Amino acid sequence: MSGYDDIRYEVEDGRARITLARPATHNAMTPRMLEELEAALWEADSDLSVHSVILRGEGASFCSGYDLTALGGRKRPGHRTGRTHDDDIWLIEQNNRRIRALWEMHKPSIAQVHGNCLAGGTDLAMACDIVIAAQDARIGFPAARSMGALPNNLWMYHCPPQWVKRLQLTGDSVTGEDAEKVGLVLKAVPAGLLEDEVEGLADRFGLIDPDLLAANKRITNLSLELMGAQTLQRLAGENDARAHRSQAVRDYGRSVREHGLKETLRRRDEPFGEGFARVGVPEGRLKRD
Repeated sequence: MSGYDDIRYEVEDGRARITLARPATHNAMTPRMLEELEAALWEADSDLSVHSVILRGEGASFCSGYDLTALGGRKRPGHRTGRTHDDDIWLIEQNNRRIRALWEMHKPSIAQVHGNCLAGGTDLAMACDIVIAAQDARIGFPAARSMGALPNNLWMYHCPPQWVKRLQLTGDSVTGEDAEKVGLVLKAVPAGLLEDEVEGLADRFGLIDPDLLAANKRITNLSLELMGAQTLQRLAGENDARAHRSQAVRDYGRSVREHGLKETLRRRDEPFGEGFARVGVPEGRLKRD
């Protein structure tokens, strides 16, 4: 793929920077964006001048998740629509395979997370080898409240199971600062220092032979695969399709048709207040009017 519309791709000083470039939607993912992202990742992996990849977002956010107005992508007569259970699994797995390029490519990747990193945005970040976040970033999967289960699920390989449950069962988010405390990200820094922190790590990767980077990345990822990491991704897609058959998801779809997407999301999220989980401090009861 020679030209890109939904991402920007540049190579400089031994690194490839891939920038999600739909800032008006907080870089919500479309099928085209994922196609372009996968192509750019393999281009970077093939480029002998590239030691590492930085994945970042243009504008106010890293990635707000999937573009809910473009779910399912371009429909073609006689092709899968997602309406049957197997169709649903097939389409989820197609997206997962594109995201999995971050895991399967030989060269290390760094997610540079600022602003919102929500829902599908967390799929992208956690597929990267290292996540560095702004302290005030918002990281979570609020779609778990009404739209299904997590179609990719590397959370268990980043932070303790109780925190995985705390966040996934409520759809609450954590700040970048708290994400560091529970191991969801490697490090959280002030927003103004985020780019320097990420570029500094890429500088260090640039001092290492790419073949050695690949050898050490791959043995670590293979150890995670022996612990079931990739099998779990396959199961996560099937589990998400199962969750799509729940009454909550049917009610969500009906609400979108009757009230529109924005109002449906407002009604879903309003009872959760700010929607943050707090690490290491009492949270108390939700305030009710």
